[in-house]
Parts: sequence; structure tokens; C-alpha cells
Amino acid sequence: MNTLSNRLYTSTVSAFHKARKTVWWLLKIILPISLLVSFLQYWGVITQIAIVLKPVFSIIGLPGESAIVFISSIFLPLYGPIAIIATLPLTIREITILALMCLISHNLLVETAIQKKTGSSAIIMFSLRLITSLTAAFVLNFILPAHLGANHVVQESIEFGNVGDMLLNWAKNAGFLSIKISLIVTGLMVLQSILKEFNLLSIISKVFAPLMRVMGLSNDSSFLWFVAQTLGLTYGSAVMIEEVHNHEISPRSADLLNYHIAINHSLLEDTLLFVAIGVPAGWIIGPRFVLAILVVWSVRAIMTFRNKKLK
Repeated sequence: MNTLSNRLYTSTVSAFHKARKTVWWLLKIILPISLLVSFLQYWGVITQIAIVLKPVFSIIGLPGESAIVFISSIFLPLYGPIAIIATLPLTIREITILALMCLISHNLLVETAIQKKTGSSAIIMFSLRLITSLTAAFVLNFILPAHLGANHVVQESIEFGNVGDMLLNWAKNAGFLSIKISLIVTGLMVLQSILKEFNLLSIISKVFAPLMRVMGLSNDSSFLWFVAQTLGLTYGSAVMIEEVHNHEISPRSADLLNYHIAINHSLLEDTLLFVAIGVPAGWIIGPRFVLAILVVWSVRAIMTFRNKKLK
């Protein structure tokens, strides 16, 4: 029993040290970006960008004003775009298309930096998510029923009277986010360390192995894929960065996993956020899952072709 306690204590203490460094790295990226975006919103820059994109959005069956939701999602976590959706006169069908786009392309600056840290090209990951979100929206506009769900209730938008009010709101949100990131990342790192100490990661890999093969991913991606689906890319990055750093997942496997989770991650929390405002879950889960699988297998085919050409 004493040995068990020692192993738990040692693995937990080790995880705290790693978590502290990862949390600090994440906050150095997230907080400055969120502050910059707050200023861009306050100055109306994001609104002006959205106006330019109005013609594009008409092609995918969305009104021009909905462009501001998508542009906001590129810079922000999903809570921001959802708050904007609540202020626009959109149908559930339109919100479903927007939801799919935002689920693929939200918080792009932060999450692209995270994926670069784990070995993937920042340009490729950024471009992939933008292109697939627009492609998915275009296809979904054709296959969605003309009438979908009840009418959407419009709420009043929040406007700040001065810079001080805006900064105060940012500081409150940043404080809450910092606490949330610290708790979740630390908990994840402790869990990973304990699972590794007692050789439980291999069991998890075996359980998810058949699914990994279908998706074109390696068995050693199992735990990381599971974390990304349950807790998202930002929080799950703590574990993935550690695994890549310790060479417990190959660079190729990590890169392929990044292609998948760039398009399809946080199936639990992010999906529920949109379900809560009336979006049908199936229409925002299925397309992401299928698209992610197609992309990974396509990338594998390109890699194989290049290798043969080099030989």
C-alpha cells in the first residue's frame, strides 16, 4: 500500500511541474490575443471585415450579417460567436451552417500555435481549417432540410460605453479563463502521469485501436484523440505537447492526428454549446467526423505517393 501511495505521490508531483510550464505557455499566447481581439471588436474592425465577406456568405446560404459570427470565431473561443448569434435574426437552419463553420474554425490563432508546437505546419493547419469550414458549409447548405427546428429568439447585444468598461469585462473573462485553464491542464497532466505510471495508457490504446484504424490514425494516438474529443484542442494540447516532447508518439502520427483534430475536436463540450441554442447535434457531429477521416486518409495517400516517388 505504501508503494502504491509513493507511486501516486511521485507521479502527481511530477505532473504539477510540467503543468505549470504548459499553463504559462498557453496563457502567454491566449491572453494577449484575447486582449487584441477585444480592442478590434470595440473599434469595429471585425465588423468591417465581416462586411467585406458578405458576398461570400450568400453563396453558402447565409445572410451577410452572419459573417461577423464566423470572423469572430476565428479569433475567439466559441462562447463569443454564440453570444453574437443570439443577437442576430437567424433561422435554426442558418445557425446550423454557421455552427459547423465555427466548430471547425474557432480560436484559430491560439489553436494553430498549439498545433505548431506539436510538430505540424502552422500555415497548413490554418489553411486547412478555413478551407474545410467553407467547404463543409457549402455542402451542408445543399443537404439540409429547408425548414429546421423552431424560430430563433433574438437577444440584445452588449455594447461598451468606453474603453474602461471593455477592459474590465476582458479582465474578468481573462481571470476566469486563466483559472479554468490552470485547473483543467493540471488535472489532465496528473491523470496522464498516473495512467503512465500504472501502464494504463496501453489499455486505452487497445480499446480505441479499431476506431483509430478506421480513421487512418496510429494506435499510439488513442489517448490523445480521446482527450481532444472530450476536452478540446487547447486543453488537450498539454498532454499532446508532453507526448511529442518525450517521443512517445512519432512525428508522423502526431501530424496525422493534428489533421484530424484540426477539423474534429471537442465533440462533447463544443457540440453541447450549440445544441443548447437549438442546433441539431447530428448535423454538426457527422460532417466533422466524416470530413476529418477523409482528410487524414487523403494526407496518408499523398505521403505514400511522395515516399514512392523519392525511391
